[in-house]
Amino acid sequence: MAQADLVLEGGTIWCGAGLPAVEALAVAGDRVLATGTAEEMRALAGPTTRRIDLRGRFAMPGLYDAHMHLLPLGVWMSHVDLRPSVVGTLDGLLAALRDRAAVTPEGGWVLGRGFNHFLLDVKRFPHRDELDAACPDHPVYIVRTDGHSGVANSRALALAGISEATPSPEGGLIERDDAGRLTGMLAETGREPLLAVLPEYSIDELVDGIERAGRVLLSHGITSCMEAAIGLLDGWNDMLAYRRAHAEGRLPVRTYGCVMGDKTRSILDQAMAEGLVTGKGDAMFRIGPVKIFTDGSAGSKTAAMTWDYKGDPGNKGLLCIPDQAELDAMVRTAHDAGWQMGIHAIGDAAIEEVLNAIEAALQATPAPDRRHRIEHCGWLRPDQMDRLVRLGVLPVAQASFLYWFGDNYATVAEADRIAASHPFRDWVDRGVNPSASTDCPVTEIDPRPVIYNMVTRKTQGGTVFGPEQRLSVEETLHAYTVGSAHASHDEAEKGRLVPGQLADIAVFDRDLRRIDPEEILGAVCEMTLLGGKVVHEREAPA
Repeated sequence: MAQADLVLEGGTIWCGAGLPAVEALAVAGDRVLATGTAEEMRALAGPTTRRIDLRGRFAMPGLYDAHMHLLPLGVWMSHVDLRPSVVGTLDGLLAALRDRAAVTPEGGWVLGRGFNHFLLDVKRFPHRDELDAACPDHPVYIVRTDGHSGVANSRALALAGISEATPSPEGGLIERDDAGRLTGMLAETGREPLLAVLPEYSIDELVDGIERAGRVLLSHGITSCMEAAIGLLDGWNDMLAYRRAHAEGRLPVRTYGCVMGDKTRSILDQAMAEGLVTGKGDAMFRIGPVKIFTDGSAGSKTAAMTWDYKGDPGNKGLLCIPDQAELDAMVRTAHDAGWQMGIHAIGDAAIEEVLNAIEAALQATPAPDRRHRIEHCGWLRPDQMDRLVRLGVLPVAQASFLYWFGDNYATVAEADRIAASHPFRDWVDRGVNPSASTDCPVTEIDPRPVIYNMVTRKTQGGTVFGPEQRLSVEETLHAYTVGSAHASHDEAEKGRLVPGQLADIAVFDRDLRRIDPEEILGAVCEMTLLGGKVVHEREAPA
């Protein structure tokens, strides 16, 4: 057997669900060489072998966030931070924008991210008049936490050519008040004119964002992710930035890149012209599925449901592509070219539309192991669960939504509907290999609330929705490792610490399998290894 380059010992090493924990692990190159007792692994060491003493800590396969937005996370770190953990009042939000305007040249954009109107003291969206008063000399655009809606001030609306006479487009909303005046709130395709006039980023700025965000992921023990929408932020430049980051060694995490092929934003034709298709690439950057948006978000009441939102008769959300035949054709084109699909659908009406399109494509061109995905797939019905299983479609859902937004959901849906949403227990029992993810920056990249909610079904406020959908910690960690790898056809390369797989490892200060679930939120990632190299190490407290 080869000589080990690295030996981990002195702690508990969980190799994956159904596998025994071991005392030690040996790495050769970027792969796991062997696992076993400390004595057995020391026998594989040589004079140049590095030894890492875990000092009683818990090591496990590196986490894989199956759906998040790495590039937007990095770029948006430069925007005004309006997350509820930072800003809790409307006055505070306006003050933060006013402060940024004070250091921004007149006429320059003031951009903010992450507000949640449910958690503001006023319990509503900010109004364009309020943004005007805070920043009279600057165009302003602030994005809600879910990324599906935002608010613009009058200067921004004028630059976008949006006036009281502008109709809401198909699949979108340009909101007006009862008097017909623009409120500044834009949702789904209603945002397109505004997004078209936002300042462009340079490739250097995009690469900086990728590197910055990737290091944040490593600090949480996340070694792989799916970038959920290459082309969404800045078109083909997003792809160029990923290629440069990869070529220059500035891509910190293994990335499966989902390519935009949407009705309003697409780089699919250019990707196909360059010979790209799902699976192309290497262990650090590989091309993933095609992304299409079919609805919005439950929190913004734009997820397409077959039922009315609570307290809002007649409002069933928005279908971004209401013509089934049109979606069928889009899916068929990508499917026939060999692509996996990763289609955004949150509400049951959107999920139905997506299942119809995927089923039609599979009937026309069978591909039994294509593993088409429904991104989010949160509010599906029991009959749709049966179709999911039959078609081999994977749900890529975010328990973080239930943790961070679950209490807000109670204002838009009845409790029984919330309890039935994101049915991880049913998915596990039906063998559909659910994954785990955050949709960051829609929610925090922190994996602990995801794990906590999958195990407890508790919201941030402590409300329990659907306790029958709870998973064990080991099932949850399996979803966050092998489940996510399965969704990208990567389960032979990552997700377990077994000989031959990549030595991507997360080290926590406590054994996540053995602690009270209430302690999960306090666990700390102290070290991360990528391909057997230490890429993150927590500084000891002063």
